[in-house]
Amino acid sequence: MNLISQKLVQTWTGLGPRFLPFADVATPDLPLSRLLRLALFQVSVGMALVLLVGTLNRVMIVELNVPASLVAIMVSLPVIYAPFRALIGFRSDNHRSELGWRRVPFIWMGSMVQFGGLAVMPFALLVLSGGGNAGQWPAWIGQAGAALAFLLVGAGLHTTQTAGLALATDLTAEESQPKVVGLMYVMLLLGTIVSALIFGALLRDFSPARLVQVIQGAAVVTLILNTIALWKQETRTPGRNQMRRQPPSFAEAWQAFIMGDSARRRLIAIGLGTMAFSMQDVLLEPYGGQVLGMTVSETTWLTAALAIGGLLGFGWASAVLSRGSDPYRIAAAGAWLGIPAFAAVILAGPSESVTMFAGGVLLIGFGGGLFGHGTLTATMNSAPKTQIGLALGAWGAVQATAAGVAVALGGIGRDVMTAIAANGTLGQTLSGPAVGYAVVYSVEIVLLVITIIVMTALSGRPRIQPIP
Repeated sequence: MNLISQKLVQTWTGLGPRFLPFADVATPDLPLSRLLRLALFQVSVGMALVLLVGTLNRVMIVELNVPASLVAIMVSLPVIYAPFRALIGFRSDNHRSELGWRRVPFIWMGSMVQFGGLAVMPFALLVLSGGGNAGQWPAWIGQAGAALAFLLVGAGLHTTQTAGLALATDLTAEESQPKVVGLMYVMLLLGTIVSALIFGALLRDFSPARLVQVIQGAAVVTLILNTIALWKQETRTPGRNQMRRQPPSFAEAWQAFIMGDSARRRLIAIGLGTMAFSMQDVLLEPYGGQVLGMTVSETTWLTAALAIGGLLGFGWASAVLSRGSDPYRIAAAGAWLGIPAFAAVILAGPSESVTMFAGGVLLIGFGGGLFGHGTLTATMNSAPKTQIGLALGAWGAVQATAAGVAVALGGIGRDVMTAIAANGTLGQTLSGPAVGYAVVYSVEIVLLVITIIVMTALSGRPRIQPIP
């Protein structure tokens, strides 16, 4: 364990503080090497997200011929567990353990559940698609198996991420907590980039057998990374919770949180913006494959481009926010950038330009990074001292719920509009496979406009001013 940990930490640390936003959060008591080792749980979450919203949805729609609406529903199933993130954060804030741990039991439980979901997922998908000898099974068995696998992965990653982020804030001083959470999300994006590139290379020559190997390999890597991340991170303090007064109930804690500092309006704005940036999650790779003729490997790299854009957005937002800029203005700026980004993706189809498509995807990631960091910073700045886990859980719950709903609506909307266009209802010009995608992307532009209006009201300014 120590040898593996040292090699991984040396690799992360070798990136250097100059290239990592928020790396200045490290102190002599909490070195960067320890923070980066803890951040490995975010790498496993990023790997799972690449599979769920990137590689698997394209493979199911294009290679396995599963309807996009069914794929969208499957990918959005983890959202069922997302609202419980606030409860998970609250429970980890007040967990009573004879071993003296608060966060570790939740992170470990989430890791095991995520491992189980990834382990059974490839076989469930093959039965769902009717591949091999799966045709002898009733269709509902494949649907139930795939639904269970996606639910397990979603429950695992939501539990792991919520408790892991809370543990990261526990290890740092109060004034540095927003920065350390930002660092964790930077590592999530880096994990997403690396995972997308690796999956793209491994699936260059696609086959069902290779798909099974890749997903089950991801399950094993998840367990290894999360075990290393947890190793000697949280100090054991047996009996510390027995010495504390009885904590408030979740309902009481939630009521106190939601009534403070425009929390309700902030959560609504987070939900709107997340939906605007997330409806495309299940559609970008199929769009590249069906409309622009890109291969599985090429479209998987699109996920890496999206994550690179998000990483650049987080880094730039970090520099701007460190000078005292309003986080709501940063979030609104991200929404502004999303409008031309989605317009470029729409125009890439008629112009058959892969370059324009890739540029639009990169800009979507950049705008989403600004929006995510802005809303995250605003949430952390307004979080009560004793409700860090609850605040992070609420932010994550709203984001994940909005994203899941958006993914499902995006897939269903694409199928409905594609069927209408194919019937000739919209005329001969609007009859190709790109029509359904274009309608969904246009809806996202409308949602971005609404998000800008809400963010402007939260910032207390009559309009979005240029960022200094």
